[in-house]
Amino acid sequence: MKIHQSILVLISICHLGCEPKNSVDQDALMTSIEKFNKAFSEGDLNILDSMTTTNYLHTNSSSKVIGKKDWFNYLEKRSKRLQSGEIEVLDYKLDETKVEYHGNSAIVTGKVTVKVKDSLGSKENQYRITNLWVYENGTWKRAGFHDGKIK
Repeated sequence: MKIHQSILVLISICHLGCEPKNSVDQDALMTSIEKFNKAFSEGDLNILDSMTTTNYLHTNSSSKVIGKKDWFNYLEKRSKRLQSGEIEVLDYKLDETKVEYHGNSAIVTGKVTVKVKDSLGSKENQYRITNLWVYENGTWKRAGFHDGKIK
């Protein structure tokens, strides 16, 4: 329940005093999402840092809500594993995407399919995702994330 309240608070804050964005900004959001997903699949922490808000919230089906610092602690370990070849992302795809704009923010939902190879072999997982993106200082940044694994 706290997760939902946190996301609603973030949406409310972003929505106050905001004006609707034009199609250029909407195109920029989709470009930002693609850039973010590529950076995540490659473990590019600099890009991910620049594309997340300072008060970023992250949760998934296997952990409680964490902030940006704790998420980046995880990402640093993951990035080292990617760099060493211990894990390899074979495919990372977002589809079934739906976007709802709310002033300077957007709720993005979809399905992520990720195929990873490690010492145990290849495996593919799918997740339903919800992201909160905010338009901040002329750029789109991810402010919140939630996923649930598709069985």
